[in-house]
Amino acid sequence: MSDPAFKALSDPTRREILRLLGKRALTVGAIVDRFSLSQPAISRHLAVLRQAGLVSAERNGQNVVYALDTTVFQEVVRTLMGLLPGRT
Repeated sequence: MSDPAFKALSDPTRREILRLLGKRALTVGAIVDRFSLSQPAISRHLAVLRQAGLVSAERNGQNVVYALDTTVFQEVVRTLMGLLPGRT
């Protein structure tokens, strides 16, 4: 399990971004519209999420569309399940 994923998940704004992306892929502008943060601040959060492997980004014309990457989430869940009593 990667420390960057846990670091990324520790921030409430990043967790909310992940909740939004769990519903559908969004552009940076669409994500910014849901927060009272600047576009550069949201971009920094998205960069942390990308570095942790939690989201992917794809250029679509002038926009960058972000989507949830479930592969790392599956690894996080497996790690957390291993911490429960009676699990190995």
